[in-house]
Amino acid sequence: MASVNCRAPPKEPAQNSFPDVVELNVGGQVYYTRHSTLVGTPNSLLGKLFSSKKDATNDLARDPKGRYFIDRDGFLFRYVLDFLRDRQVVLPDHFPEKGRLRKEAEYFQLPDLVKLLSPEDVKQSPDDFFHSDYEDSQGSDPRHCPPPSLVPADRKSGFVTVGYRGSCTSGRESQSDAKFRRVPRILVCGRVALTKEVFGETLNESRDPDRTPDRYTSRFYLKFKHLERAFDMLSECGFQMVACNSSVTASSVNQLTEDKVWSSYTEYVFYRKYMGTPFSCVFALFFALTRACQSFTRALKWAIGCGPLEWDSGCSV
Repeated sequence: MASVNCRAPPKEPAQNSFPDVVELNVGGQVYYTRHSTLVGTPNSLLGKLFSSKKDATNDLARDPKGRYFIDRDGFLFRYVLDFLRDRQVVLPDHFPEKGRLRKEAEYFQLPDLVKLLSPEDVKQSPDDFFHSDYEDSQGSDPRHCPPPSLVPADRKSGFVTVGYRGSCTSGRESQSDAKFRRVPRILVCGRVALTKEVFGETLNESRDPDRTPDRYTSRFYLKFKHLERAFDMLSECGFQMVACNSSVTASSVNQLTEDKVWSSYTEYVFYRKYMGTPFSCVFALFFALTRACQSFTRALKWAIGCGPLEWDSGCSV
């Protein structure tokens, strides 16, 4: 009698539609993380999207290289990922993007992270008004700057340089059509935190996207081309122009004509002073008190009959 194999066929293991290491493209920034990190918080948006209970791969967009694409802020996502790993997040000192990070936490449905970024007290600290937080409180207009009294002490001063390349054609044949200032792009140099404070959403960071707020950049440019608008925004934030320079070069359009293309590069340097009591005012006050003390000493000695006096430095201020 033939033997019959009574063993039941082994069950096929449940296939996980996601690899153990997931490659993400968040707003152009590439991140690698474990699948268990993404699903460690089941009620979060990432936990739902990358859940193995259902085939969610079709719900996620992919970039041309096959990475899962999430259309959010790529720079701030690193803090979201840190929170998913350690259930806590450590921000740099005077972090200016706290308001935007709180919005990212709300989008990814992380209430614990939102609570960490939202103090219970209603009164906001100066850091909360700094940069994006203050802009959020003022609506969509990026031209408002925080009041000087609300700006942190170590962020009250600094330089911002605005530059542009201009060109015009001049000569016998083109005098009527000469464009004396054509500004194709306004460049911005300075500390990232200061440039974001002044120009807000009108600042294009695509050429230097990985700069942290405390670092410097010379590759930002503005989304508009009106130089006077940039000056107005700097003035509203307390900056004053302290220097400017320009250089001009010419090249012939055609050897047979006298027309020339003039190219120029111009820079304007703006500076915002420390908002405390200026040193010049303190020095002027000290000098005035010293002179008053001298006059009082002379008048007193003359009144008691000491006669004409020489300079007496015995008075202290």
